[in-house]
Amino acid sequence: MHPGTATSRKAPARLMILSIVAALALLGWQLLGRAQDAGVRLPAPALDPPAASPSEETAVLAGGCFWGMQAVFQHVKGVDRVLAGYSGGTVPSPSYEEVSSGATGHAESVEVRFDPRQVSYGRLLQVFFSVAHDPTELDRQGPDDGTQYRSAIFFANDRQKRIAAVYIAQLQAARLFPSPIVTEVTALTAFYPAEAYHQDFALHHPDYPYIAINDLPKVGNLKRLFPDLYRDAPVTVSSN
Repeated sequence: MHPGTATSRKAPARLMILSIVAALALLGWQLLGRAQDAGVRLPAPALDPPAASPSEETAVLAGGCFWGMQAVFQHVKGVDRVLAGYSGGTVPSPSYEEVSSGATGHAESVEVRFDPRQVSYGRLLQVFFSVAHDPTELDRQGPDDGTQYRSAIFFANDRQKRIAAVYIAQLQAARLFPSPIVTEVTALTAFYPAEAYHQDFALHHPDYPYIAINDLPKVGNLKRLFPDLYRDAPVTVSSN
């Protein structure tokens, strides 16, 4: 091979690599800026009746990757535990790989156990719609695409169903989003905890690029917009 040929091929390859790195860096900063700018404190639900019993209650919500959803609700006062998992599908006890294929019908979800004497179901929905995700994205969330990343509220009883339905109607009527809310409201049939390595993922890996770009800004927005609900020390799965 002619020496000049080798040199001429190296230069374009080096430039291509540098261009790709620069493009990825720019995209990362753009995504980071978008995530940091996202979030607005929406009005609280007009309908938010207390639970019949003051005992622990559970909310199951889906809004994209469960790492970020878990991270947000772990910092909400009155929440006792947040599990990452799967709900809304037809396959019992699915694996992450099965859910990621999109074939099981499950959505990446979180099971939020909370004390209704400290935080109501309606206030959790306020956080869900304000900072935890974008409820106008259909079958996707941020960089993730597929029905497993859909926006959903899995209600456990008629009270939760009514609060969710009325709140969505309230937000729609107020035209607080540039696009229609696509969050599905459906009965909870089962919740399956995700594998152990998914639990507390954002807390264990705050420097992981996906977490830093997509999820930590959501926690920051919770702190900024809901100082009355935010707590610095998160509840963890390992501590329960």
